[in-house]
Amino acid sequence: MAADLIKVCEMSDLSTHKGYRVTSVSPPLAIFLTEDGAVHVLDDTCTHQDAALSDGWVDDCIVECPLHMSRFDLRTGAVDAPPAELPVRVHTAEVVNGEVWVTLSKEAPNLPPGVRHRS
Repeated sequence: MAADLIKVCEMSDLSTHKGYRVTSVSPPLAIFLTEDGAVHVLDDTCTHQDAALSDGWVDDCIVECPLHMSRFDLRTGAVDAPPAELPVRVHTAEVVNGEVWVTLSKEAPNLPPGVRHRS
């Protein structure tokens, strides 16, 4: 396994009905399991205002922020509905022996005004 992979959870921790939040990295991660069995990992902070996307509603491959209903594509992080204007950062997930491992994106996160991440 590559050195830049980090274990974030077990597959058994995930549900298609809600996101899973990981706070051991900054910014936190939101992990989603879609109906087709795919695992998607995004930064867990809406780019519009400080809200946890893991608390949002998932429909197909779209997550809706619980605060102001911005919508993001789980596959690309692209904004699907305003008020957010910037995409959310996407990370690469791998499932190995029932464990979810993530390679963090090298891109800078798009965080909302006033929110900083620790390096």
